[in-house]
Amino acid sequence: MQALKKMFEQMGFADVETFIASGNVIFNSAHRDSGVTEPLISKHLKGALGYEVAVFVRTRDELEAVEAFKPVAADRIKSALSYHVGFCDKHFDYAGQKKVAAFSTDSDDLKAKGREIYWVAQTRFSDSTVSSGGIEKAIGRKATFRNINTVRRLLDKYPAIPNTRKKS
Repeated sequence: MQALKKMFEQMGFADVETFIASGNVIFNSAHRDSGVTEPLISKHLKGALGYEVAVFVRTRDELEAVEAFKPVAADRIKSALSYHVGFCDKHFDYAGQKKVAAFSTDSDDLKAKGREIYWVAQTRFSDSTVSSGGIEKAIGRKATFRNINTVRRLLDKYPAIPNTRKKS
């Protein structure tokens, strides 16, 4: 994780930190558009590592929206043994949303919204008959899945920075 942090610093990002040993990197950037930031990071990592790396950038506001979204009824979320969010590079159109929803079973609820896949399971993630690889193949793109608790921990650890601009 230290080497990953150093790579992000070499790209000119500020306040770089890694978060748990899962490839999560927190940083500040002058770029506000993930359409600019994601390819920049991906290209640099490929050059440094020698292989393609799928990169998914989210702002704090986007993570707050992910955490706040309820893809299924509250009682179904409460009874779930696992709740994961898959982060993707682009928004899902209607056809993509249908492909993701088709993976739903009696114990797995899957829903695509925005650039995310919400996966609420009544079993442990590892016991599900659904696989993240199968989802990626069906939708034709990469995703990285994180437990909703990881999203919450990120939000707790990195509180919002108040707007310091003066209003006129």
